[in-house]
Amino acid sequence: MDILEIQKHIPHRYPFLMVDRILELEKGRRAVGIKNVTMNELFFTGHFPGRPIMPGVLIIEGMAQVGAVLWSASVDTPQEEPSRHFLFAAINNVRFRRPVYPGDQIRYELQMVNLKTRICKIRGQAYVDGQVVVEGELIAVLADHNQ
Repeated sequence: MDILEIQKHIPHRYPFLMVDRILELEKGRRAVGIKNVTMNELFFTGHFPGRPIMPGVLIIEGMAQVGAVLWSASVDTPQEEPSRHFLFAAINNVRFRRPVYPGDQIRYELQMVNLKTRICKIRGQAYVDGQVVVEGELIAVLADHNQ
């Protein structure tokens, strides 16, 4: 799934789109996505000058975005309607294992734990060069913009 297809499933756009491609998608089960981290990312300006490190919360956001694509594809309701959003309900058991730097490619691997129409639980890992950089569980809800 390329970036144009991804954008049919989630509302995120530059500079907050944290996934570049979906490599694998098994509806209701799992998804694998990638993010190419470049020095051109806006957050590197201040995090940190002279020693750029990708913020951990943005790695988790990337995991969530891959999870949202999995969820959207699994319930056959593409996110083309701007009034609907996948929102965090909880982030559990997150562990940061190592920093992510410009030039790294993050591989997000997400597994569906529990799937319903308006709520889901996903477990995931983010890897760089085969090493886990972040892992954890995400719970999200599907909310209308008016909620």
